[in-house]
Amino acid sequence: MEIEIEILGKGKIKGFLDNRNPVTARALYESLPLDGTSQVWQDEVYFPITLEIDYENSSSSSEQGDISYWPPGHAFCIFFGESQPASPVNHVGLITDNMELLKEVGAGEMVIISRL
Repeated sequence: MEIEIEILGKGKIKGFLDNRNPVTARALYESLPLDGTSQVWQDEVYFPITLEIDYENSSSSSEQGDISYWPPGHAFCIFFGESQPASPVNHVGLITDNMELLKEVGAGEMVIISRL
């Protein structure tokens, strides 16, 4: 399940949703397109979305490029550096192209996630 993450006015990032948390990944994919206003915490861009899913196969660690869902905040998260989640997340995919764009994202930017 390929996706595109657009940072309005800056560019596009590509990724895919995988099977580490298949229920969460499928629900996210079926709810696309989604948009929100970016928030930044360390090496993570995230924003609340209209999806409410509980923990599935959650993890308290992340790798660079992980696309995740954070159940307590109902948030879509992208980890692009060495930082770790504040609390467990459901990893649902990986960034495949243009991850370096995330270093340019600040708080308050419009992000649109869509199917490819």
